[in-house]
Amino acid sequence: MPVAKGASLDPARTRAEILGWAAELLYAHGLDGIGVAELCARAGVSKETLYRHFGSKDGLVQAVLEARSDRLVRALGEGVARAGSDPERQLAAVFDTLRGRHDAPAFRGCAVVNAAVQHREGPAYGIAVRHLGRYRELLTGIAARAGVAEPAVLGAQFLLLMEGATVVAGHGGDDTGPGPAERAKAAALTLLRAAPRD
Repeated sequence: MPVAKGASLDPARTRAEILGWAAELLYAHGLDGIGVAELCARAGVSKETLYRHFGSKDGLVQAVLEARSDRLVRALGEGVARAGSDPERQLAAVFDTLRGRHDAPAFRGCAVVNAAVQHREGPAYGIAVRHLGRYRELLTGIAARAGVAEPAVLGAQFLLLMEGATVVAGHGGDDTGPGPAERAKAAALTLLRAAPRD
């Protein structure tokens, strides 16, 4: 993104553009599949600009993953909010939102979890732990609103279904019948309906 002589720089816009390019490239190629030089060439920025905004490639990866986590959690939360006050509809909305992600042509699994699998050391792993914790909190809230006796236990079970469906969808392990998100939704709703109430 070369800047014309005399044009004013917008650091926030530059940072956002670098994040957008980097998110796409790191998701497609993996954390180690693309170097700083190629990231900069594809984004149209110098290494100096990238380092000024993010400090290092690790800093860029951290920013990309945090932004991705925020976007994913927000999308699920918005789906739950649109579903109204019924916990069953809220839970179904989580898996419907998930299915929308799975159906995207370039879907390759959860970017945050994929990154943590590649790099157990460094920022990716900690971000993934927090990311899954945010999912679990959302799911536990649905279970609590349904009045189940052990909402945290049920929320953790829902999380296993979500992440399992995402892994299967991202790695081509299910090509018969309903997709992984639909199957996981059916299992989650069965668990919710059968859970003991207070």
